[in-house]
Amino acid sequence: MFIKLMMFASLMAGVFCSPNSKRLPYGAPPKIEYTEIPHCAKNTTKAWCLEDSEYPQHEVQQALDQHYQAVLAFYKEKLASTENSVNELDKFNDEVYLCPSSTDYVRPLRAINVEGKWRIIVNRIESYGVKYTQTARIEECNVVVGTSCPLVPSCHESKCIQKNIFHRFLVYNPYDYTFPFTIEKFRLPGSCGCVVGAFHL
Repeated sequence: MFIKLMMFASLMAGVFCSPNSKRLPYGAPPKIEYTEIPHCAKNTTKAWCLEDSEYPQHEVQQALDQHYQAVLAFYKEKLASTENSVNELDKFNDEVYLCPSSTDYVRPLRAINVEGKWRIIVNRIESYGVKYTQTARIEECNVVVGTSCPLVPSCHESKCIQKNIFHRFLVYNPYDYTFPFTIEKFRLPGSCGCVVGAFHL
C-alpha cells in the first residue's frame, strides 16, 4: 500500500510540475524592471531630465543613509570644471568650431542608460554630510546632423555629425530591496564633429 501511494504522489507531481518552468532560488525576490517613461520626459526629446517633480528625493536619501558605507566605497563625486584645457585661449570667442554647437554642464535627475531604460540618478542629495553630485559635460549640434559644415569650403565634401560620450552614474533602483544602488553607463552628446571628405572642383 505504501509503495502504491508513493507512485501515485510521484505521478501527480509530474502532472502539475512543468519541466520548462523557471524557479527562483529560495528566498530570492523576483527581479522587477522599471521601464516606464517618467513624467519629466513626456514633453521632450532629450534622453535626460534636469528637472523632475516626481523625483523620489526622500526615498533616495533614506536609502543613502541606510547604506552609507557601502555607497561611499564605490562613489566618487564628480565636480564640473569649465576651465579651458588650452592655455593660449583667453576668450570663448577665440575657439572656432567647424559645426556650431551648444555646450552645457548638467546634473541629470533621470536619464536613459545604454540599454534604453530610464534610470533614477543620484544627484543633488546630501547624506551624512556628503553631497552627491554627478556632473556631465554635453555638447549638442546646433545644425541638422548630416548637413554640410558651414565653415568648410564647398569644394570639399563635408557633414556635421553628433558624437557621443559614455558616462558612468550612480543610480537608484527602487525595486532592489537588498541594495538599491549601482553604477550604470549612459550615452550623452559629447561633441559636434565635422567629417571632411573628398575634394572636387
